[in-house]
Amino acid sequence: MDGNHKPYDWAASFARIEDILDQPPGQFEETDALPDRDRLTFTNGFNAPCSALFVDIRDSSGLTAEYTRPELAKLYRAFISEMVAVLNGHPRVREVNIVGDCVWAVYNTPQKTNLREVFSVAARANSLMKMLNKALTARGYEQVRVGMGVDYGRALMIKAGYSGSGLNDVVYMGDVVNRASHLAHEAGRDGRPPVFIGPVFHRNLDDHRKSLTHERTISGLGKVFASNPIRSEIEEWMDSNL
Repeated sequence: MDGNHKPYDWAASFARIEDILDQPPGQFEETDALPDRDRLTFTNGFNAPCSALFVDIRDSSGLTAEYTRPELAKLYRAFISEMVAVLNGHPRVREVNIVGDCVWAVYNTPQKTNLREVFSVAARANSLMKMLNKALTARGYEQVRVGMGVDYGRALMIKAGYSGSGLNDVVYMGDVVNRASHLAHEAGRDGRPPVFIGPVFHRNLDDHRKSLTHERTISGLGKVFASNPIRSEIEEWMDSNL
C-alpha cells in the first residue's frame, strides 16, 4: 500500500477550506522579483514580475498514426528530456513543469536584459527541435512541429497542496502564464513561425532581437510578434556533425 495514503475526512476538509478562505489578504506580498521558494508557506504568497515560456507539440493526436506506441514513447521521452534540459539550462529559471506533451518554465526577469536572455532560451529550444527532427528523419520518422509562447507580466506565486501530507508544489498563476500558454497553442500552426511573443515582452527586447520578429494579428490574441530564432552555435555544430 502507498505510504502517502490517508483516508479522506470531509469534516476536516471543510475546516481546511475555511482556514484557507479566511486568510488575510495582507499575506500576499507585492515584490519586484520572484522570491526564493523557501519563503513560501501554506498561508502566504507573492505577486511578482516574471517571464513564462511554453513549448507545445503540434498535432500530437496525429502522431499516433505515424508512430507505434514504443516509438511514440521514445519520441516523447527524447522531446521532454532535452526540452527540460534547455529550459532549465539558464540561471534565471525558477520552475520547469511538464503537462502532457507541453514543457513550460517560469523565469525571474526583473530587468530588461533578463527578457533578452529568455528570448535566447527560446532560440535554443527552436534549434533543439531541428536537432531532434534530424535524428527522427535519419530513422525514417516524420518530423515533429512545436509552438512556443513567450510573455512577461506579474504572476501570483503560492505553495499549494495538502498541508502535512508532503504533497505540495509551487504554483504560478496569472495572465502571463495563461497568455504564454495561448501563444504557444497558436504558434507553429498552418505555416506560422514556431515562436509567438507577447507585446510587452517584445517591447523590452533590444533592436537586434526585435529585428528577428514580425508583427501579426491573431484572432483571440490580438497583436503578437512571430519569430523563428536559432542559436548559431547549435546550428553550426549540427552542420559539422549530423
